[in-house]
Amino acid sequence: MDMLHFECEGAWPTRYAAVPGLTLRLRIVERSGAPVEAVALRCQIRIEPQRRTYSAGEARRLSDLFGDTGRWAKTLKPVSFSTVSTMVPGFAGSTSVDLDVPCTYDLEVASTKYFNALDDGSVPLLLLFSGTVFGSQDGKLRVWQVPWSNEAAFALPVSVWRETVDLHFPGSAWLRVRRDTMDALQRFRSEHAFATWDDAMTAMLAATDG
Repeated sequence: MDMLHFECEGAWPTRYAAVPGLTLRLRIVERSGAPVEAVALRCQIRIEPQRRTYSAGEARRLSDLFGDTGRWAKTLKPVSFSTVSTMVPGFAGSTSVDLDVPCTYDLEVASTKYFNALDDGSVPLLLLFSGTVFGSQDGKLRVWQVPWSNEAAFALPVSVWRETVDLHFPGSAWLRVRRDTMDALQRFRSEHAFATWDDAMTAMLAATDG
């Protein structure tokens, strides 16, 4: 039975968490009028990059994901962001629930590359819902599945993503390198007595540019 309707009403950084994360506020409406005892909800979140336009700078930074803009008609495909689950308490009519979405700033991850490439505007998200609904009728337990057709579009402000990351890594970015590369960087930094990794990397880039 497809009696549930989902909307995403807002988003904000998850504060006081050990790792970066977003909180999405979901509104769930039960349209038949029957009370819901609980919902074991699963939400797959994906980015739909074809639903927005891009500046020249954004397009250049997105070339790692989608190639040059001349190919975007074929390569601008959805990007997986996250899959999360939550238990929704019982309700009648409608309810709101917060969905916690962990985030990563690993630039090897496609979704992070996408977020990091944007200057402003919003990230076009599509939330795809599934799960199990528990209810009752005539004193008997009723169980049914949330149909895969349940989905909700949401425009996540880029500023919210920036704030989410800056709560944990203000003004910073992270790169993953091999251990032997890290050992070489460590030797270079020690040999030249650089105080920070930024100083070491800046010196290396300056030498390359020269």
